[in-house]
Amino acid sequence: MSAGQKKLLIVEDDNLISSMYKTKFETDGFEVEVASNGADGLKLAKEKRIDMVLLDVILPQLDGFSVLEELKKDAKTKKIPVIMLTNLGTEEDVAKGKNMGAVDYIVKASMTPTEIEEVIKKYL
Repeated sequence: MSAGQKKLLIVEDDNLISSMYKTKFETDGFEVEVASNGADGLKLAKEKRIDMVLLDVILPQLDGFSVLEELKKDAKTKKIPVIMLTNLGTEEDVAKGKNMGAVDYIVKASMTPTEIEEVIKKYL
């Protein structure tokens, strides 16, 4: 499946990581928006036509679980698939993310950007 100009929103406070994912996904045909904190991520998700959100958990202003909760409460954003993309990999965190409505939960350190892209394509 080609990306077909699907728009991803990466909510990640580490500029090096978000830049790496942005470059990789744009090279492969996705449009990419980046937010460096939870509040900006939530705002972008509500203002832009976003096809998927890649959401870190540890974020300034509003943590990823709070962003996920707000996205799922809003009729306009509740159908957007959200993949938690974080290094918090405890069973409790994974269960919490999925129970709150994330379609998947990926521990960043365990997958390459290419492997993550394959997961993204599975949900688009």
